Amino acid sequence: MVVEGMTVEVAQASAVGFKAIGAGLAVGLAGMGTGLAQLGIGGAAVGATAENKEMFGLALLFTVIPETVVIFGLVVALLLLFT
Repeated sequence: MVVEGMTVEVAQASAVGFKAIGAGLAVGLAGMGTGLAQLGIGGAAVGATAENKEMFGLALLFTVIPETVVIFGLVVALLLLFT
């Protein structure tokens, strides 16, 4: 975004601000997506475990899989902030 009359310092500060906003959105939206995914998976996992205790390991695995999306969001945020 180029605005006439903007000094170099203001442009650099704006770039840092936009990076921070992007990093926040990456982590926040990834977290929201993970939460929505775990909403159904967690309920089903608890129900399956209540009926058959041998399903605990598989239910735990299926519950943990959406967490990787948050890790990807965190990696993107760190790349945005530190590169």
